[in-house]
Amino acid sequence: MSSSWVLVIVVLVAALGLAYVVGRLLTLRAGLLKASEDAANVDTSDLGLSETGPTVLHFSAEWCGPCAGVRQVVDQVCAELPGVAHVEIDMDANPEAARRLSVLSLPTTIIFDADGRPRFRTHGVPKPADLRSALEPLLA
Repeated sequence: MSSSWVLVIVVLVAALGLAYVVGRLLTLRAGLLKASEDAANVDTSDLGLSETGPTVLHFSAEWCGPCAGVRQVVDQVCAELPGVAHVEIDMDANPEAARRLSVLSLPTTIIFDADGRPRFRTHGVPKPADLRSALEPLLA
């Protein structure tokens, strides 16, 4: 095999690898939860979720600076969308809830539907438009 063919193959493999990594990062950044049996079977009965509409639940802690930004964004979106509940859980005060929902970093925001199923998840301070677009279908 000539060296030019080897170079072409190496470039193609590198391009495919880069495309895979970029695709995974974009998927993770989107915040969408994959439907899974584990996520559907998590006990959420003690979290104070609404039974009549969607709930925005976010985990925070006193020492978490960005958590105040999440609170502002969530309050703004909930004020714009009647029927959406907002629950904030201090991860230090309720580590069991954080463990059950696999919360590994702060701030973490999860949107649940009226049946208590997680439908959207994001880390960091979410954009109001992202929360609205995740909530509006759940209000219909």
